[in-house]
Amino acid sequence: MPTQEAPPSPGGHRITVIGAGTMGAGITSLALGHGVPVTLVDVDPAALDGARDRIAYHGRIAQLMGAAPEGVRPGALDTTTSLESAAEATVVIEAVTEDEDTKAALLTEVGARTKPGTVLITNTSSIPVDHLAGHHPRPDEVVGTHFMNPPYLIRTVEVIRGPRTSRHTLDALDGLLRTLRRESVTVSDAPGFVTSRLLHPMINDAARVVQEGTASAEDVDALMVGCLGHRTGPLRTADMIGLDNLVDSLRVLHERTGDERCRPCDLLLEKVGAGDHGRKSGRGFFTYERTEQLS
Repeated sequence: MPTQEAPPSPGGHRITVIGAGTMGAGITSLALGHGVPVTLVDVDPAALDGARDRIAYHGRIAQLMGAAPEGVRPGALDTTTSLESAAEATVVIEAVTEDEDTKAALLTEVGARTKPGTVLITNTSSIPVDHLAGHHPRPDEVVGTHFMNPPYLIRTVEVIRGPRTSRHTLDALDGLLRTLRRESVTVSDAPGFVTSRLLHPMINDAARVVQEGTASAEDVDALMVGCLGHRTGPLRTADMIGLDNLVDSLRVLHERTGDERCRPCDLLLEKVGAGDHGRKSGRGFFTYERTEQLS
């Protein structure tokens, strides 16, 4: 019998996601659930193994919560430690740690491997997109996104258009987000954009309140949820972001804006130094079971 070919990807997309951490795995889960094949890249084979477990768990949760589209065959997942897959991708999504030097070096390397016209999405929470685009051989192909965690449940995506981002790149990104059934809000390029510029200093203030002994983490979140309508509370949100990622983002914001509210408070630094990074490590401001770490 002839070999049966795989069905075409929705929108013709082939995505390479670079970085198998919390956001990389979450974005991969979102794409797979909407039928888009993904190659997930990380230099650490153990990180790729852990990401496979998280992706499978995310898929089950998305199904249970009605967040996965009905009648869509899940996309195929490949994992690798090589960047060679970027050469055949229609879209490359960079989701590595929030460090400008790391992201800049990666954009240079990816740009040398991809064909002209390949969209490079940097999933950054704080670094201006144009600073990163300058390290890509074709800066017009670089655009920023800020997917919220978990991406497979949160439907709105912050899109950041850099000064050199082309109309073609924006249109291609818009097509991908429609395939993923996501809504977008496009903002101008600036440190922290909108969501991080507002949220991260607030989380830092919440941590400082706990540090000063005014209230416990539980009470801070209870007041923010019950009185001010915050969905989860700033400190549970911090644990979901990852306290190490939060500190990196705050440092970028403090360096680029001079806003003292963005200088990471001592309690955040202590927790990161102790390895208490939030959900992914099992402990942050709160303690988490194994299944919660996967989410």
